[in-house]
Amino acid sequence: MTATLETGTLDAAADTAAGWHRVCRLDDLEPSWGEAALVAGRQVALFRTGAGEVFAVAHQDPATGSHVMARGILGSRGARPTISSPLHKEVYDLVTGECFSTPGLRIAAYGTRVSDGFVEVQL
Repeated sequence: MTATLETGTLDAAADTAAGWHRVCRLDDLEPSWGEAALVAGRQVALFRTGAGEVFAVAHQDPATGSHVMARGILGSRGARPTISSPLHKEVYDLVTGECFSTPGLRIAAYGTRVSDGFVEVQL
């Protein structure tokens, strides 16, 4: 899934300047499933974990360099939502990007919000 922000409003321009980018409709994301998107030239993996809860991380696996994180396995460590790499199963916190299983690894985690039914990602 690839989407771009195309709007002429001043509010949208201010949001883009602040790093917010409209990516897709919330309804385009299946719960408990990842999707890859190209956002401002970056490959991002999006995960819808609840009715209106969406997380975004870099699509590139920090351990291998492969762009596969959207195909990772969603889970949790206590109350913290996680994504496991589909290649070597390293487990990352979806909020902070911290790797639970391999010290020193980290994945970029991005802010998300839902506005007017659209998912927006802050880079």
